[in-house]
Amino acid sequence: MVRPSADKSPPSRSDAEAAKERTTQLLREIRRIEIQTSRLVNQHLAGSYQSVFKGQGVAFSEVRAYTPGDDVRAIDWNVTARTGEPHVKLFTEERELTVMLVVDMSGSLDLGSRDYDKRQLVARLAATFAFSAIRNNDRVGLIGFTDTVEVFVPPRSGRKHVLAVVQQVLTHVPQSRATRVASGLEYLARLGQRHTVAILISDFVDVVPDDSPDAARAFEHALKMVRRRHDLIPIRVEDPLELELPALGLVALEDLELLGLGGDSFLDLSPGRAKNYRQRVEGERARLDQLLRKLSLDSMSIRCGDNWQQPLVNFFARRARRMRR
Repeated sequence: MVRPSADKSPPSRSDAEAAKERTTQLLREIRRIEIQTSRLVNQHLAGSYQSVFKGQGVAFSEVRAYTPGDDVRAIDWNVTARTGEPHVKLFTEERELTVMLVVDMSGSLDLGSRDYDKRQLVARLAATFAFSAIRNNDRVGLIGFTDTVEVFVPPRSGRKHVLAVVQQVLTHVPQSRATRVASGLEYLARLGQRHTVAILISDFVDVVPDDSPDAARAFEHALKMVRRRHDLIPIRVEDPLELELPALGLVALEDLELLGLGGDSFLDLSPGRAKNYRQRVEGERARLDQLLRKLSLDSMSIRCGDNWQQPLVNFFARRARRMRR
């Protein structure tokens, strides 16, 4: 049992000031994200959202007597046989939608070699879909995972709820720094939710490793489980530094997912080794892209430092065009 020290002094003034400053910075960041994403939603995505995600399901409404001009395929044969008069089924489009944000919260998201790290980019992407949803009176939920699910926020609507979700993404301190994307997908599959739009946001590090076929199969199986029931949209967030390491010679590396657990190592980044690293990363990215194409999943990749809004605009426009065909 851990007991507090008898002479433990209260936090110093400097500690309190530092905590206040961190809170102020967090509120500013949340407000900045709200302004950026709300402007994007209102100016570019508002109309596309409804055409892209609405009307994907119908629910039975009632049965009424057949009238000339009704589609004969809608005839309810059971009621027709029981009454002796033709009747048709009426359906209404399911308007309310649930958007589930399935978000990677592992240690590797702390990498950032540009204006902001991957975690902040994830928050912006999650907020964009969340504000798009509540603008259309839909509900938003959150599943936050590392190598297990650590955060679950049930779907609700409203601005305050969305801001709380964004804050959770930005501030959650992971209990584990490792990643297993399949854990978030498996959790969603077990929830028993009706059809949802599932936004899967991760850096997808080592999800399809060439040296671990079992891990790759588990990830593919999880994708298939969710895809059967939900509209799954994977979004890959990346930092340029992790895609191509500079040839710096002997350097000390720190694994963000093994922070403080002996994850430091030395690596010879000679030109040849840097090239091998780039080729390995390209191979892993290609395997993921191939898997997503195989499962016919819409996806996108966004890098820290790039214009993160334009890929979203392009995605909505591309998907809207396809659904009009």
